Amino acid sequence: MHLQEKFLHTAKESGKKVAVIDKTLNKEYTYDQLLIACLLFKNIIKKYPEKYIGIMIPTSAAAFIAIIATLMADKIPVMINYATLASHNCLYAQYKIGFSSILTSRKLLEKLDQKPVDGMIFLEDIKSSISLPMKLKALFLSKIPISSIKKKIYHGNDDETAVIIFTSGSEKEPKAVQLSHANIMHQLVTFPKIFQITSEDVFLQNLPVFHIFGFTLFWLALSAGSSMVTHANPLEYKNIVNSIKKYGATIVFGTPTFFYGYLKQSEPGDFKTIRYLIAGADKVNKHLREGFKTKHNIDLLEGYGTTETSPVVSSNTPEENKPGSVGKIINDMQVKIVHCETGEELPASKMGEILVKGPSVMKGYYDDMEETTLRMKNGWYETGDMGLIDEDGFLWHKGRLKRFVKIGGEMISLVKVEEVLEKHLPDDILFCVVDVPDERKGSEIVAALTTKEVDFKRIKKEMQSELPSIAIPKEFYVIEDIPTMGSGKVDFLRVEKLCRNIRKEKK
Repeated sequence: MHLQEKFLHTAKESGKKVAVIDKTLNKEYTYDQLLIACLLFKNIIKKYPEKYIGIMIPTSAAAFIAIIATLMADKIPVMINYATLASHNCLYAQYKIGFSSILTSRKLLEKLDQKPVDGMIFLEDIKSSISLPMKLKALFLSKIPISSIKKKIYHGNDDETAVIIFTSGSEKEPKAVQLSHANIMHQLVTFPKIFQITSEDVFLQNLPVFHIFGFTLFWLALSAGSSMVTHANPLEYKNIVNSIKKYGATIVFGTPTFFYGYLKQSEPGDFKTIRYLIAGADKVNKHLREGFKTKHNIDLLEGYGTTETSPVVSSNTPEENKPGSVGKIINDMQVKIVHCETGEELPASKMGEILVKGPSVMKGYYDDMEETTLRMKNGWYETGDMGLIDEDGFLWHKGRLKRFVKIGGEMISLVKVEEVLEKHLPDDILFCVVDVPDERKGSEIVAALTTKEVDFKRIKKEMQSELPSIAIPKEFYVIEDIPTMGSGKVDFLRVEKLCRNIRKEKK
């Protein structure tokens, strides 16, 4: 079953139930209304001759309608990151995939202070062009039996591409990941079984749909017949906490950066309706977990995934939760840990590179056979992440392979340095560790923090009992606003550049 067919079945079953509470427009949409809008929009998109349609719309009912309608029209959505350098990302996507049309809005461009790019199609113009006969036709179509509607929308085989999503580009040029209907559908079938998700659940959805985490989450909520509260800006922490309380959200997914904001802006009792808090995309530290447990008596569960795996590979659950780990491998997925140089599979509790195989693993990178062949071997996707599987079957993520640096002949884990540094910093300080070039040693480790109200000499001295001297940050640089990606991940490339510049100025 294609994703749009799955939505069709759910929409017909759910009818007048509220599907989306869109906080950007302060408007509610029932499943009936979403279906009508998708069928109406499908006819408009079908007129564009290209196979690929760019979508650059913030998390909202409009974004969901655009994605579903694009698939109904036998087109493939290409999700475009607007969080940073939106115009550049549009041009890059157009060049990489070879298309022109991008669905977006003038309001978004104004907010981003970005100029239009050739090929942009504005939602405001589409809305003003919709006539009453067009609306009535979509309304009539939505009321006929499912079997008849299916004849009016596209449906093919499960291996066809359902979406192209670009990797974050936090380490190098973004790659265009092709995910099939079968890839996403595996998540939609598996996750509800693990977490007993039902139509009674209310999802908070503020993750950007240009990121695989947010893209799959919106499909998860709609396929389950649940309601969804959307916020276009995940940084509106107080408003989001208010929505959780007002609408009785039961499931909240997010990144650690966003969860820090919710924790600080919430009061005891605000999260009493929540069944699950699930974090991904970055490491959850001890202070954050303990903060939610102390303030709200909720376990913040951690999972692991990648864009290339649609995304979830493993997750802790209330029944099986080992704090610090990223949980057990989900149904039908396989993980093995191999030696970084020899490729030899390693036994339990030995750290190496994480390889993943299973129904959620991507088709490959668009128009990049070299990179696909490099990362996909005999069905196994080489994640570039380091980790281990313990004796109990829990996966432990130890950081990116590229977040290991060789200094003085030793391999140093920057994630490990961060774990030790965390113990000696106040709870509310955001920080990260990067390596910068050093003429004598090749590389040197430095730390970036959001405040200078810290005794750096004391911290360095305390860290000596847990780390070799070459692993202790040589400098502490204050960066009040540590750069993050749209997903909430730390943008290590930009942090490293900032640290290099500070270093040069000091010299």
